[in-house]
Amino acid sequence: MKKHIVCFGDSNTHGYCADPSDTADGGNRFNEDERWTCVLQKLLGDGYLIIEEGLSGRTTVFDDPIHGDLAGLDYITPCLMSHEQVDLLIIMLGTNDTKDRFCASPEVIGIGMQRLIRKAQSTLCWSEKGPNILLVCPPPIGDQLKDPAMGVHCAERSRGLPKTFADAAALTGARFMDAGDCDFNKIDFMHLSRKGHDQLAHKLAALIPELI
Repeated sequence: MKKHIVCFGDSNTHGYCADPSDTADGGNRFNEDERWTCVLQKLLGDGYLIIEEGLSGRTTVFDDPIHGDLAGLDYITPCLMSHEQVDLLIIMLGTNDTKDRFCASPEVIGIGMQRLIRKAQSTLCWSEKGPNILLVCPPPIGDQLKDPAMGVHCAERSRGLPKTFADAAALTGARFMDAGDCDFNKIDFMHLSRKGHDQLAHKLAALIPELI
């Protein structure tokens, strides 16, 4: 059986494209030759199965009072069980947790990530090696972002996530990778560009064989 890798994230895992000129299809989602999950599949080859589980707006644990049904904590167990046996879970969340309406500091977001990781670890979905989780911290939101739905403090909060997420990984026994050097677009300053998707895929492809 192939090694099953579940990629659990938000719009940056779903492949949202804020700049239609940045994708060959000219739409608002990067295509199968551009999304980091799909590029990662090509880089790792046939011995791996990359499973896309990206949902725009997803948080770690927070219930969104506007959109609803977006808390990763509520979906992580059925998600993992539907893909058993899982050899590696990649979690890349946190951007949406910085929204002003949640009023969550980086430290609180880090605690939410710990809870999400522990719930994933306790799910009966893993291969014989047991729970295996890689926590990826997304790049910080740019100060240029002007989005009332995100609020005015999201960029500042996002800059605190690498430390609190590294701490969350250490406390739970997860692995940690900071994707802060991956390129963001210059339209909304919080979504990966096509270049950023490629950079992230290559960083992960270099790391994953050491984790499985």
